[in-house]
Formats: sequence, structure tokens, C-alpha cells
Amino acid sequence: MDLTSADRQRYARHLLLPEVGEAGQRKLKAARVLCVGAGGLGSPATMYLAAAGVGTIGLVDFDAVDLSNLQRQLLHGTPDVGRPKLASAAETLERLNPEVEVIPFETRLTSANALEIMEYFDIVVDGADNFATRYLVNDACVLCAKPNVHGSVLRFAGQAAVFWPAGGGPCYRCLFPQPPPAGSIPSCAEAGVLGVLPGLIGTLQATETLKLILGVGRPLVGRLLTLDALAMRWREIKIARDPRCPVCGQEPSITRLMDYDLACGLPAEADAIEPAELLARRQAGQRPLVLDVREPGERAATAIPETIHIPLGELARRAGELDLAAEIIVHCRSGARSAKAVELLRGLGFARPRNLRGGIVAWQALGAPTVPGG
Repeated sequence: MDLTSADRQRYARHLLLPEVGEAGQRKLKAARVLCVGAGGLGSPATMYLAAAGVGTIGLVDFDAVDLSNLQRQLLHGTPDVGRPKLASAAETLERLNPEVEVIPFETRLTSANALEIMEYFDIVVDGADNFATRYLVNDACVLCAKPNVHGSVLRFAGQAAVFWPAGGGPCYRCLFPQPPPAGSIPSCAEAGVLGVLPGLIGTLQATETLKLILGVGRPLVGRLLTLDALAMRWREIKIARDPRCPVCGQEPSITRLMDYDLACGLPAEADAIEPAELLARRQAGQRPLVLDVREPGERAATAIPETIHIPLGELARRAGELDLAAEIIVHCRSGARSAKAVELLRGLGFARPRNLRGGIVAWQALGAPTVPGG
């Protein structure tokens, strides 16, 4: 792709770099990068990729902007609360660089659509916030031979790597062959995250992506870079490719994408209730008991109307506040903590606890009403 006079002015500082120059800037302009997630990691990653002149950026997200997102997700602003993240993300990237094409995929990445979505792109940036999507991104990237630019954050810690078996390195499963037990590692919604931390890790992801496009430097292939932000200490861990890896090893047992919700212990039980069913029952005048097990800070931002609030960590102690015989529909942000709550309630003898599939995220995606919590 040729550079226009406006390109030469916009990317003047790139053109001065021998490792980039006009040839490299043309590579950036022709590149196609997919980012899974338009949240904490996706914000800095896509903003810097757009600013650098990456010609096509795909975004996969199905969430709506929540007030609690704004502490770290710089693609979105206060006026965007309640809007689809893809809408505000596309507007932000267009303001940064109107020459960049943004391709939105307003859907959850699944085993049914991952390979089709990834097919068009050269590199995948993993900005996922849950293990199901993280393992799905890894396996799909291995199967379609795409580099997986990984990042993750929690509290004051973060990590980044490039997983790329086709490029001679390991994949995510070489490091972590199987997902951790459900609920053993808290999410950012449960444990919190320092707002600036996704900026640090997401910028690393953008840096690695640009290096891969340009073919310069030494990418983080076979290396995991970790950050302890409290101590401001970086550590590099070498990762070898595992010949016994279930997806990229010599005799892989994973040769197609699977049901990652089940594999990662996310809610998929037969008696879970869909948000659409709960909404329809409420509209018909029914009022089943709805229990919110999120943390108070999450509920303060937004809540489903007419719900009881008992955080998951307090549920065993406060279960006596609930009716043993009642149908109890339990929800959290996306369904993982509420699945644990359902198991706990069943163990305590509650007759009909049910999980709201997809949590308040799915409820909001449906356009169902929410109110400020308390």
C-alpha cells in the first residue's frame, strides 16, 4: 500500500526510524489485527495500534459500557455508559485515526465463530477477562496458525507474552495445560485491579504486535514477562514448547474447538435460566426471588431491579435470610460466581436455586432494565 502525503506527515516519527521507514509503514497500513475484548487491555492496545497506522482493526465484544469500566477502559467515556462498547470504541479509534478501518463483531467469541472471525486477520490480541475465552483464543490461534499476543491483569500484577507455535514458540497451554478449577482464581470484578495496570500491559501487547508486523526486534515468543506493580519489578520467565501439549504438541488431543464454558467450569447447567425467560416472567407479573452475589462496589454501579444482595463471600453465613423452599435465581456479573453460589445453596438444602446464565452482562445485552444499586 502506498503512503499518502498525509500519511507521511502523520507517521513522520516512524519514518525516521530505520527499522520502520516507508516500507515498514506500508506493512502497518496493510496489516489486519483482531482484538478480543474492548475493555481494559483492548483499550490501550487498539488505541496505540490505530495511532501507529495499523490499517484494519477488528474488535470482538458484546458488552455494554458500565460506570465501573471507566477507571481503566479508556476507549469509553462517561457519556458512553449504557452504550455498546463497540460503538464507543469505534468512535474513539476513528477520532484517533480516521484512516483506520474498524471492523466490529458484536458477539461473544465462541467455538462456533472463532475460526471464521480470525480467518481474515494476521494477528490476534487477547484482551479477554475470563479463562474460557483465553483458552478459546489460544486453541483457535494454534489451529489457524496465528500469533496470539497475550495479556492479563489482576490487582497489581500483570503479564504478557506472544504464543505462536507456527513461529517456533509455545502456546498458552504449554504453560497452563488446563484451566484452573472454577472459582479458584478471582476475576478483576471480584479482586479488583489498579486502573493504570491494563494500560501498562495493553501497551506491551501493542508493542509486540507492531514488532510482529514489522518483523523487527525480538518478540516475546517463548518468554513470559510479568509485572509486580507494587514493587515495580519486571521478571522474564522462559517458556519451552511442550511436546505433550494437548493442542500444539506432537500428538495433540485437541484438534477442534470445544465447549469452553464447560471446560472452564462456567455456568452451563441444565436448569440455568436465560435472561430472556426471567424478563418475560417479570413482565407477566411474576416475581421470583433474585439474588445478587456481586461485591458492593459492582452493585453500586448498576443492578437488576428488585433483587436481594448478599455477596458470595457472605452467603454461607447469611443463607438463613433466604427461604429454603423458594425458587432463587442467582446472578453475578457473568455467571461464574453465581454458579458457585448455586452449588453452595444446594449443599445447604435449598430446593430450587438457579443460575442466571450470563449474569448482569447478558441481562444488559438484552436491553432489560437496570437501576443504580445500593
